[in-house]
Amino acid sequence: MAAERADVPRSVLPRSALLGLYRAITAVSHPVAAAILAHRTRRGKEDPDRLGERKGIASRPRPDGPLVWIHAASVGETVSVLPLIDRLRADNGLAVLLTTGTVTSAQIAEARFGKDGEGLTPANQQPAIHQYVPLDGPRFVRRFLAHWRPGLAVFVESELWPNIIVETAKTGTPLALVNARMSDRSFRRWQRQPAMIRALLARFDVCLAQSQADAERLAALGAKHVSDTGNLKYDAPPPAVDEAELERLARALAGRPCWIAASVHPIEDAAILKADAILRKDRPDLLTIIAPRHPSVGPAIETAAVGTHRLAVAMRSRGETPDAETAVYIVDTIGEMGLVYRLAPIVFMGGSLIPHGGQNPIEPAKLETAILHGPNVDNFAAVYAALHAAGGAEGVGDAGLLAERVNALLDEPAEVERMSVAAGEAVATLGGALDRSLAALAPVLPPGTGR
Repeated sequence: MAAERADVPRSVLPRSALLGLYRAITAVSHPVAAAILAHRTRRGKEDPDRLGERKGIASRPRPDGPLVWIHAASVGETVSVLPLIDRLRADNGLAVLLTTGTVTSAQIAEARFGKDGEGLTPANQQPAIHQYVPLDGPRFVRRFLAHWRPGLAVFVESELWPNIIVETAKTGTPLALVNARMSDRSFRRWQRQPAMIRALLARFDVCLAQSQADAERLAALGAKHVSDTGNLKYDAPPPAVDEAELERLARALAGRPCWIAASVHPIEDAAILKADAILRKDRPDLLTIIAPRHPSVGPAIETAAVGTHRLAVAMRSRGETPDAETAVYIVDTIGEMGLVYRLAPIVFMGGSLIPHGGQNPIEPAKLETAILHGPNVDNFAAVYAALHAAGGAEGVGDAGLLAERVNALLDEPAEVERMSVAAGEAVATLGGALDRSLAALAPVLPPGTGR
């Protein structure tokens, strides 16, 4: 179902004084880029060997032929578009450039495409290449575009960098927003700057929303050719797992009550450890598995668990295996959520006890896990609505209620099984976004070598 707006020729695009001011300031801010990148590198947020990419300097040659550029912010967005990348290469014969902004998402891309972008490419397919997205300065963006010359630029979810959008549109390259989302909170914020958001969204030739509510908000803010094609994350395969490692850990955990706190954000870890303390009063042999959203905070969680709660901790990043004395297992590694979700039947999804908007519950649902979450799930409202309607997820308000519900579920394996199956069935019925998205993108795709 589409929420259409009249087409707007690029020659008469909406103007925004705030957008003009942003572009003027960033045009003279390039000299501070080195300091910004150095600071981020010290914090582990940049790859020191690839800082040139952040200034638009390509580290790879452009492949011959037509190329589609896809930009995804981080891990979640990257995983959601991997099937789209596969189809563009296999069905359309198109090379794909994937840009992201985080070290963890770059590692996901390398694991999928190979270190040089071609290591895992079948002989009959064009390559998929990863680069870091340039900083949003006009000079960096123009340098990036001059090298890669995309035939289509695809932005994932809510990546609305003003200079990247404006400079790409100036080259005449079609722009598409896929798996687009606009939460109610973001919608209200953008309503305070209507001219700027309209000037950005009007430059997109195609806007494919995750839900009808997202489509309506995007159209109201100025997007054109808006369609509700559904959430690509429903069509992503379940996260993979090393079966031998899963079997090894399952043996180590055998017979113990166990639950998972996944994608936990800073501050939330205190609530998880508080819930653990409540549960441990009745279950001294409990194992709490914590998978932080950002692996770099693993040591801080360990410090709190050991120093404040006097708990024995095992750290995945140190190669440690939980034993009978381990109370908390911290999985502070990249790309192992497929392992984590298979280790226990109950998962609490983080980002939801704080005003962040929640984290994506689709992966644990696909693996048929009973899902708990906090009250803040605006980022995935439609997903959680489907899970709640099916009985596959439940909300809890705080650490005490989380402990209470985990405790009850650990005593009710039949209820856990019912919730797990319901979660899997709920997401299974919501697929099809990939085919709908490809059909909607067809008019703006560059001609490839396939069909």
